[in-house]
Amino acid sequence: MKRRKKPYPHDGDIAEALLRVLAEKPLIHPDDLVDEVKKALEEQGFYAGLVNARRIWRIYRRLVERGRMPDVLMVMEEYD
Repeated sequence: MKRRKKPYPHDGDIAEALLRVLAEKPLIHPDDLVDEVKKALEEQGFYAGLVNARRIWRIYRRLVERGRMPDVLMVMEEYD
């Protein structure tokens, strides 16, 4: 029987994984965020091989700008 490919995550899936990682590990270092988000996506059954750091940080910035979460990692100066 042929194995199905894992689905590629959409921006909403990455945002959910990002929020989950920050809720579970609020004191995470910004350098570790990308790896933790990728690990969370893989645990959900997504293929995270092509998800890059730039995309994760873009989604992080968008969540902060839209008010869906505070800048808990303190990486955005204008939102302190």
